[in-house]
Amino acid sequence: MPGKYPLALTGVSHGQTLTFESRFSIAKARYKTVTISVPKKFTEPSPDELQDIARSKEIKTKAFHHVEPQRLWDGPFRAPAPARISDVFGVHRVTNGVVQSIHQGLDYAVPAGTVVTALNRGTVLLAQPLYYEGNFIVIDHGQGLMTLYLHLSEFKVKEGDSVEAGQVIALSGGTGQATGPHLHLAVRWQGVYLNPATLLGLRMP
Repeated sequence: MPGKYPLALTGVSHGQTLTFESRFSIAKARYKTVTISVPKKFTEPSPDELQDIARSKEIKTKAFHHVEPQRLWDGPFRAPAPARISDVFGVHRVTNGVVQSIHQGLDYAVPAGTVVTALNRGTVLLAQPLYYEGNFIVIDHGQGLMTLYLHLSEFKVKEGDSVEAGQVIALSGGTGQATGPHLHLAVRWQGVYLNPATLLGLRMP
C-alpha cells in the first residue's frame, strides 16, 4: 500500500552488532495496458493440457518452497543477454478481450539460440520443461532470492549445479506458451515477483 514505512536492520560484522534505521516511501505505480489477439490454443487449453498445467504448477510450487538461508549471490547482478528489452514489468495484457495476465518480468528481444547467462552466483533449483514456461530454469541465490529464465531452447546446466555470475546456463528459444522466440526473465524474493530492472540497477557491494 502507498505510504511511509519504517525500516530497521540489525546485523553482525566482525563480532560487532550493526543497526540501521530509516523511513521510506511507497508510491502507487502506473503500468500500461496492451491488447493482443492470439489463437485460441493459447487461451483455451484442452483437458490433457489442463493436466499438464496442474503438473507444472505442482513442480513450481515445490521449487518455490525451497529456502536457502545463506546468501549465495556476490556483487552486482548482470543482464542475462546483451539485447534490448521488448516488454517491461507490470504490463496488463488484455488477450482476446479478456485481462489474462500481468507481465511479471522483462522480455529480451533475442532470436532463438542466443546465449543466456546467470545473473549472479547461485544453485540451479529447477531445469525442466513446463507448460507455460517451456524450458524453464530457476536459480536460487539464497535468502529467498530467485531468478527465473523462460522459453529456453536448450539447457546448459542441470538441477543441483552451482553457477557463477555470467556463466552460460541455456540458449534462448520460443518454447512453452510463447508467441515467438524471446527470453523472459523474472525475479522472486520472499515469494513476491519484483521488477528485474530494479535488481539489475542496484549497486551491490
